[in-house]
Amino acid sequence: MHDHIELDATVPEHLFGKRLDQGLAEMFPDYSRSRIKNWILAGQVNVNGQVNDRPRDKLLGGEEIVIHALIEQQQQHQAEAIALNIVFEDEYIMVINKPADLVVHPGAGNGDGTVLNALLAHVPDIGRVPRAGIVHRLDKDTTGLMVIAKTIEAQTHLVEQLQAREISREYEAIICGTMVAGGTVDAAIGRHPTKRTSMAVREMGKPATTHYRIKEKFRAHTHLRLKLETGRTHQIRVHMAHLRHPIVGDQLYGGRPRPPKAASADLIEQLRSFRRQALHAAQLELEHPFTGEWLKWQAPLPQDFSALLEVLRDDTAQHPDYDY
Repeated sequence: MHDHIELDATVPEHLFGKRLDQGLAEMFPDYSRSRIKNWILAGQVNVNGQVNDRPRDKLLGGEEIVIHALIEQQQQHQAEAIALNIVFEDEYIMVINKPADLVVHPGAGNGDGTVLNALLAHVPDIGRVPRAGIVHRLDKDTTGLMVIAKTIEAQTHLVEQLQAREISREYEAIICGTMVAGGTVDAAIGRHPTKRTSMAVREMGKPATTHYRIKEKFRAHTHLRLKLETGRTHQIRVHMAHLRHPIVGDQLYGGRPRPPKAASADLIEQLRSFRRQALHAAQLELEHPFTGEWLKWQAPLPQDFSALLEVLRDDTAQHPDYDY
């Protein structure tokens, strides 16, 4: 199935000297430059009545542009009636609170049962939006807030906000060890040189910045509030492990159970049974892609995260003389 898009406009004089793909991206800001470039290469752009398939051609100003484009709906993934915890929804965007153990996008070993499959069932037209409107991801076992674009135009604007670091994402985490103070990790992240599924701090990686502050200290753990400035794969998990304070329950980056001395049986059991990273996307703020309104959502901590905090508090209270 395909959706037809028809656009026409006159090139304004101030775009004189710009490349065709650059100029059209400015003229039609609801569509990304890469999408427009693909339309040009596919011969779907007419300049003054002639097909132009050369994105590098320079504009003079005053040209008549007509675009007849086809957008293929994504049919390779099946719609599945999977319940979603929807925090906000209008005709342009959705915000969901993702539970643990739910994969966002189909991949190796996860061909179905994902957020994407659920979106295709909940919003049938979302198949025309690349990646079914998913503009940023959460790891399978990370809980919390995600925004979904329901239209191509909304997706373009949300991706631009993400790239300009204008979307605010705050997380909560429980990490191993006691931190003295908050701070910032500014360390590039790339694929691990030998572990295919892992990321690592690497000099030649992509820039990555994470801010963190202490919410609560325990005897051998710390509850943190973190803010992403960039959004690299596994960013918070890698940065915390880099500080030698991996996230509790993070099987990949070393967050194995580390109960303090004289820990209660309850605390030892809670730490051993916490089989996912204790990481939660707690707050999301962004500019609505259509209305321009600044919106903010918060998601309460999931039950397992809250239960672990309670046991850590009890343990700390039982050892008031503990030297941090």
